[in-house]
Order: sequence, then C-alpha cells, then structure tokens
Amino acid sequence: MTEQQKPPSSEQPGQPEQRLDEHTPGSETLESAQHADYPLERELKAGDDAARREADERRARMAGQAAAPVGGASASGGWERDVLEKVLLASLREQRSARRWKIFFRLVMLGILALILFAVIDFKGDSLTSTAGRHTAMVTLEGEIAAGTPASAESINASLQAAFADATAAGVILKINSPGGSPVQAGIINDEIHRLRKLYPDKPFYVVVEEICASGGYYVAAAADKIYVDKASIVGSIGVLMDGFGFTGLMDKLGVQRRLYTSGANKGMLDPFSPEVPRQKAFAESMLKQIHQQFIDVVKEGRGDRLKNDPDLFSGLFWSGERAVELGLADGLGSADYVARDLFKAEDIVDYTVKENIAERVAKRFGAAMGSAAMKMMLINASAPAVR
Repeated sequence: MTEQQKPPSSEQPGQPEQRLDEHTPGSETLESAQHADYPLERELKAGDDAARREADERRARMAGQAAAPVGGASASGGWERDVLEKVLLASLREQRSARRWKIFFRLVMLGILALILFAVIDFKGDSLTSTAGRHTAMVTLEGEIAAGTPASAESINASLQAAFADATAAGVILKINSPGGSPVQAGIINDEIHRLRKLYPDKPFYVVVEEICASGGYYVAAAADKIYVDKASIVGSIGVLMDGFGFTGLMDKLGVQRRLYTSGANKGMLDPFSPEVPRQKAFAESMLKQIHQQFIDVVKEGRGDRLKNDPDLFSGLFWSGERAVELGLADGLGSADYVARDLFKAEDIVDYTVKENIAERVAKRFGAAMGSAAMKMMLINASAPAVR
C-alpha cells in the first residue's frame, strides 16, 4: 500500500504506544485486517514454518529419535516409515548379494567346463604337425595295448605309417610306456613294424622306453633296430597268463547249486562256478604255452645274438633298465631327445601319434562298451589270454 492508502494513525506524538494481544478485545479484527492487507507474506511464512518442521522431523528420524507431535498430530507414522525403509533396503542389499554370488558361481562353472573341454577335446584331431626340413618322427604308445584304446594296433599302425612315409624324417622313434595287454594287438603292431622296415630300409627305427615296457609292450619293442631305456625303467616280463576265479568251495558252504547247460562237452570250460576239469586245465595250459613260444620266437628274432644266455630270461621276470641292457633286452641308456640329437642328428622332434577327436572318441568308447557288455553276457565263462 502507498503512503496515501495507509490509514491515519490514531496515536498522538509523545503518547505511549498501545499494543493489542490476542486476549485484547478487537485483536481478531486487527488480525483479519492484517491478513487482508498482506496475504502473500502470510502464506510464505506458513510455508517456511512447514519446511522447518519437516526438516526438524527428518533430523529427528535420522538421529533415531521420535519427533514431537506437531500441531497436535501423532508422529507415529514417522518411525513406521523408517522401519519400512530399512526392511526394503535390507531386502534390496540381499537381492544384490544373491545376484552377485549367482553370477560368480556361473562364471566358475563355465571356467571348469572350459577346462574339461580343453583337456578332453583334441582340436587337431587326426592332423599332423606340418614340418619343413629334416626332423625326427615320433610315435607314442602309452597304456594298455588293447582294441578300442589309444594303444590299439589300428591307432599305432596308422601313426607309424605316417611317420615312415615322411621323406623329411631322419628316423622314427616309438616311445613306449605300457605294461602290456592283448597278444593279438601286440602281434599286429610287431608285424606292421617289420613290414615298414622292409619298405623303408634306410630309415632307422628305435624304441625309447620311459617308465615301463613289459609283456605286450616288449613284444612290440622287439621289432625295433635298437631299444633305449632309462636305468630305472621296468623291462621284460616275457610270459603269458590267463586268470580267473573258482567259487565251488564257497558255493558248497552256502548251499548254492550251479546249473549250467551246454551243447558241447567243453563249452563250459573254465567256468568259475563249476569244478575244474583236469583235461580242460591241460588244454588251457597247452594253449598258453603255444602263445608263450610265439612271444619267445618274436623276441629272439628281433634281438638275435644280443640276448644273453640266462635261464630266467623268458620266465616272466622283469628287470630294471640297467639290468635289461646287461641281459641284451636293451641296447643302451638314453631318452628320446638323446636319440634324436645324438643318433639321428635331427634335434627337432615331431609327434605323429594319431589322436581321435571328441566325437570319434565318444562313439568308439560307447560302441566298445556295448560290444564288451554283449560279449561278456555271451562268453562270461571264457577268459582270454594276456601277454603279461
């Protein structure tokens, strides 16, 4: 309001100022008049008061104190809201933690799966390492010599054929670490080595023994030009065995009766649940003796005059690598690196061992397992000889 619009003051100069409180008659009329004259100022003041009260309540809640009732209203809604906020925040933190752990375990499982696949899958498959220049070809025979295994005649022969056929290979090394296995598989590998040596007469073929070269492993090694071993290698065990069990005594004690029906007099031969028949036992021993003699002939043919005249040489005993050299079963001490570097004069070694890819490996193992189960069901009463 302008100076002209202001009402004239009733106060006289020099007279004391008179104030009206809320209990003074006429104060309500004055209050209404002031509100009518300054409405915006009053609303702004009320807003500031409400903001201050809200700030005070917020500070009280943050300090864990209950706000005092404002304007006669209860402040119970404030602590309830705080509790709800805390519960929601705790739930949110728990969900975030669970999500992080779930992601962590998934990453760990993916890492483990990747390691397993990397260890199992052979990404090269049957491919061989390409070479340029003179080198030493190597084939690895490891584990039991048996059909359907990495040490089967099929796998080893294919690897040897590739190694011999490479014109840039100065020589071929067959690295053996095997306790033996099937005389049939070992014999097939031995025959193939003789064929390849005749086909490639200028290419030397040496065997290097690591941990063990016994039984069927030595059956294969005997076909080499020379055999090198470590002084602590296990070499020998030139013999044949056929094993089984007999349960007739236990069945008699338990009162169990064996009922076996055959269409041939010897069809139930070597049945572990039937009494041993002397004639069938003699037949089995005769067959083992024949296979043993085949083994002896192969060793004598391969080693020739290098074998010493020792009565225990073909008894099934085995010896250390150092003793094997003394008996003529090996030619000297040395590793694959020694043979390649000092004998073949071709230090670079290339592995020609044929490896199956994952699909072939699974298919063959599944097929071998099914075939083995079927054969065991049909011929459960027969035992196959092993060169051990």
